[in-house]
Amino acid sequence: MSHTPRTRTVLSCTLLVLALTAGATACSSDGNPLSAAPYDAADQISFNGPSGDGKKADPDKPLEVTAEDDDGRITDVTALDATGRHVAGELSADGIRWHSTSPLAASAHYTVRVSTEDEDGAPGRRVLAFDTGKPTTKKRLKVTFGPKAGKYGVGQPITAELNKPVKDKAQRAVVERALKVDSMPATEGAWYWVDDKELHYRPKEYWPAHATIQVRSNLDGVKISDRLWGGRTKPLKLTTGDRIIAVTDASAHSMKVYKNGEVINELPVTTGKPGFETRNGVKVVLGKEYFVRMRGTSIGIAEGSSESYDLPVYYATRVTWSGEYVHAAPWSVGSQGYENVSHGCTGMSTGDAEWFFDTVHEGDVVKVVNSYGDTMETFGNGFGDWNLKWKKWRTGSALTAGTPEAPSAEQRARLRPESV
Repeated sequence: MSHTPRTRTVLSCTLLVLALTAGATACSSDGNPLSAAPYDAADQISFNGPSGDGKKADPDKPLEVTAEDDDGRITDVTALDATGRHVAGELSADGIRWHSTSPLAASAHYTVRVSTEDEDGAPGRRVLAFDTGKPTTKKRLKVTFGPKAGKYGVGQPITAELNKPVKDKAQRAVVERALKVDSMPATEGAWYWVDDKELHYRPKEYWPAHATIQVRSNLDGVKISDRLWGGRTKPLKLTTGDRIIAVTDASAHSMKVYKNGEVINELPVTTGKPGFETRNGVKVVLGKEYFVRMRGTSIGIAEGSSESYDLPVYYATRVTWSGEYVHAAPWSVGSQGYENVSHGCTGMSTGDAEWFFDTVHEGDVVKVVNSYGDTMETFGNGFGDWNLKWKKWRTGSALTAGTPEAPSAEQRARLRPESV
């Protein structure tokens, strides 16, 4: 074996220790083979990659690393490409064979580090490098992340729009595994497949205040199906501001606005009257419009009927695409705080609406309770993502559906404390 001379040296050191004193060593700190530098295991490890200059590996085939020496075994394999993408894999119980379980990327350069040990427990090492060939088809799956880069409230979900549908569960798992969301401070979250071309990501709870969120895709060059490979995607960076949550109690005709857990204002309001009840549940601020012309025809009210209206509205904060706002309603000041008289929006005085307009931002949370209206739609009319319980949300993921919930970031820190 190529490391035999090194083993003899260790034995001679041991004899020297016995002959002299227990504290005098010439080769290693304790005379144990485990304390020696790893030997070169190049002649003991083989892999199914290309051999010879200019040859490239087929990205369609899994990577396999095998221990050829009967007296040794593989203890660890780390494979990653030039961009830092790791390849998942499995090592057999006897340490003889390791194979990749996630697809290799096309047109990529890989470095594979293999750790071994011999029958005496002495460590060995081999480093492999190879390139993969081009994809076999020109069709690419492109991902567009949303919203636009910037600062948002703690309720803002992340969206991923695909340019081609992905229906197969296994293919969805490949896509989802490559969509990475990292936040600082760390928080647990998951993707949810809204349909074949759209995913939403949200944490278990709202984002932390003043967090930084990085979103990226590792799909470039990854095979999704025989006719579809991943393409390049522009990464996204978001930050969050203060934790702003507005809670409207429709039965009490009052809105409380919280900032970082403390009430900063309580406003008299009016919400939807019978037949036009305001939606219950959590909504997310979609945008703000200083002036909006509101017409009853936009929500299905016939022009000229008793419920018809056509009004100039100021300080309008939008919470649904169908036309639900928090806005100034000077015509109903006498009812605000006492009864619900609107057609579904939350109305308040002009001064209060201006304050609310200036205080909240896109992505902040607006919650309605104790209304007789339906619950806010989860998707399609804004962001009702938070109205799904976390257990139900996880079932919309191709990776977490049916799996036990992972420990939280705080629990992981307690289980595996790290030095600072």
